[in-house]
Amino acid sequence: MAGGIRSLRRSHLQRGIDDDLRGWQRRIEGYAREAGLDFFPVVFTVLSYAQMNEVAAYGGFPTRYPHWRFGMEYERLKKTSDWGLSRIYELVINSNPAVAYLLEGNTAVDQKLVMAHVYAHVDFFKNNVYFRATDQGRTPEGEPVRRWIDAFANHAATVRRWVLRKGIEPVEEFIDAVLSLENLIDPNLPFLPPDKRRPVRPADDGDEEAVEPALLRVDREYMRDFINPEEFVARQRERARREQEAQRRHFPPSPVRDVLGFLVEHAPLERWEREVLRVVRTESYYFLPQRQTKIMNEGWASYWHSRIMTEKVCSAAEIIDYAERNASVMATSPRSLNPYKLGVELFRHIEERWDKGRFGPEWDACDDMEARRNWDRRTGLGRAKIFEVRAVHNDVTFVDEFLTPEFVEAQRMYAFGFSRRHDRWEIESREFRKVKDRLLSQLTNAGNPVIVVVDANGGNRGELVLRHEHHGVDLRLDWARDTLVALERVWKRPVELHTRVEGKPTVLGFDGRDHSQKRGGTG
Repeated sequence: MAGGIRSLRRSHLQRGIDDDLRGWQRRIEGYAREAGLDFFPVVFTVLSYAQMNEVAAYGGFPTRYPHWRFGMEYERLKKTSDWGLSRIYELVINSNPAVAYLLEGNTAVDQKLVMAHVYAHVDFFKNNVYFRATDQGRTPEGEPVRRWIDAFANHAATVRRWVLRKGIEPVEEFIDAVLSLENLIDPNLPFLPPDKRRPVRPADDGDEEAVEPALLRVDREYMRDFINPEEFVARQRERARREQEAQRRHFPPSPVRDVLGFLVEHAPLERWEREVLRVVRTESYYFLPQRQTKIMNEGWASYWHSRIMTEKVCSAAEIIDYAERNASVMATSPRSLNPYKLGVELFRHIEERWDKGRFGPEWDACDDMEARRNWDRRTGLGRAKIFEVRAVHNDVTFVDEFLTPEFVEAQRMYAFGFSRRHDRWEIESREFRKVKDRLLSQLTNAGNPVIVVVDANGGNRGELVLRHEHHGVDLRLDWARDTLVALERVWKRPVELHTRVEGKPTVLGFDGRDHSQKRGGTG
């Protein structure tokens, strides 16, 4: 494979776990079901350090299409592991059955913790509404079909077939361009009705005859020629023709957020380019729910591995080792967000609130801080509430709905930024609203800008025009220019992007040779 990483053979997936681990798997699965978790069957496989790095470089899958970025990721993982900077303890694939990997060098406590963590992950995959977008159908029994290991293997075979025909360099060069666009998809698309997911197509030439001119209403047939004389009808027909022609020139009729899907349907691509682009788009939509629910998913898994390990699994001789390992997972850097820590603490906060009745109009109206601190209606609804939250929220709605001033204060959260004046990172605010807004801005659209296609015939010259939906944060201009280069490679015509720079409407362009930047546009 390109990049120096060999593909993991399917025989590795068939490598079982020993009898001792198998026994613990059955017990932990039982504990998870007793707790109310509902998950797909899970197949555990033990991998060596090298194999774990290979699988992790492939995003958890045994095989992927050939590209140098997987080799680069493998080298990064190997070096950080060799130098003791990081270590992968588990990987789990959202599929049915789910496939999870255990590291052969782990201690017994580590393996038990990973198993408990994995079962909670798979419960989240199965029951969270955003992961329904990865369903490939339903079995006769009504279970979701998610055969993504086979799907990714088919994608790899498709790309390798074109590599054999076209050569590795042109295929990798095209994949380089497409991968820089893989976040330009519509997160709402999988939840639209099927007829709304169909690609937008330009009007056919034959549609003009079907368009009727707008005429005045006629109640009596003998008055038709008086109310709508021939000259008036001719003018209305010509007006309708011009409007239709303008609509044909301005395509699509409304902004399209699924930029990759638009390119698949309308870019002037060769067959092999279109198939490769379709592969990258499909895989991007597969990984989308994981980006949308990182905090919730890891928090949910951490919540349950903690309960299962401390209440059911760990012996007195193991509890210290477990506590040390769990503490390393929950450790938070002053300048970064740990999704495990934030997620698990927010789930515990929700459970406590609903157990004590700290919700509803009476709670919201209470402004006595002492009363709020001692508030306990003993409603006992916490467990049911967190299962409900797990099913219907993503990270943005999770934080927006349940992050409270009390939680921010208790967790000592703050907003920080880089101070050019002092040339260092500094705390900007501990105010609840600013902390929450900063966190939400980082989570919205997984932190990526929202870009839409507004015109595929810019200047009546077939140029691609896009618009950045500006929400207060400017684009990084170097990244934006690189993206325009990739778009021009796929569209094969000049492209331009309307945005705002320092509050002023700006148009960024690339014509295949030179970049341009000018004031104006619709940004």
